[in-house]
Amino acid sequence: MVRFTRVGLAYPDQRGRPGPEVLRDLSFTLGEGSFTWILGPSGAGKTSVLRLMQAALRPSEGEVELLGIPLSRARRRDLPALRRRIGVVHQEFRLLTHLNAWDNVALPLRLAGIAESTIRADVADLLDWIGLAGKEARRPEELSGGEQQRLVIARAVVTRPALLVADEPTSELDPRQGRRTLALLLEMNRMGTTVVVATHSEDLPQRHAGRMLTLDGGRLVADG
Repeated sequence: MVRFTRVGLAYPDQRGRPGPEVLRDLSFTLGEGSFTWILGPSGAGKTSVLRLMQAALRPSEGEVELLGIPLSRARRRDLPALRRRIGVVHQEFRLLTHLNAWDNVALPLRLAGIAESTIRADVADLLDWIGLAGKEARRPEELSGGEQQRLVIARAVVTRPALLVADEPTSELDPRQGRRTLALLLEMNRMGTTVVVATHSEDLPQRHAGRMLTLDGGRLVADG
C-alpha cells in the first residue's frame, strides 16, 4: 500500500539547488487497511512525510511507492489519477469560502466528472454521516471549528480514497471536537481505508492503539 525505501528529501533553494535534508534514510511499509500514527515534535519531518504520501513531492533519494506506483518512475500525467485515490486532511482547513458546505464536499466529485444525480446522493449521505445535515447551505465561516474540520474530512473521503492522510487534524479543536474527529477517521479505517495521522499530541495515540512511527530530525527513531 505505502512503502518508503531509504527515502531522503531536500527542498530546493531559490536557485533550484538542493537545500539541507529534511528527511533521511526513511524505510517502512504500511499495509492495506492499516491505521498509523506519525509522531514527533514540530520540525521532525511529519508534514514532509505526508506530502510524499500525497504524491505532492518526489523523494530526493530512495523510493516512495503509493498504491503500487513508484513515484520515481511515475509519469507526470499519471500523478493526477493517483492523487484522486488519496484523501488529504490538511492542518489548515483550506475550505473554499465562496462555496457552501454542500459545494465544498461536492467539488472533488464534480472535478472527477461524476454525474450530478450520484453527487446529490453521495454528498447528502456524507453530510448526514458527519452530523451536518441541515447545514448544507452554510458557508465555512458560518460553521464552528469542529464543524469545519468534519467538512474537511467529508471532502477528503467523498471520492472513497484508498489512502487517507491527515496532518494534525485536531490541533485547533477542543477535546470534545477532537474526539469526534478521531472517531470519523477510525470509522473510515473500519470501512477499509488505510489511514495515516500525523500529530504531536501525546493524548490521541492513547485513545486508539495503532502503529506509531516516531520521527526526530527527519529520521525514523521508533517503530512500534
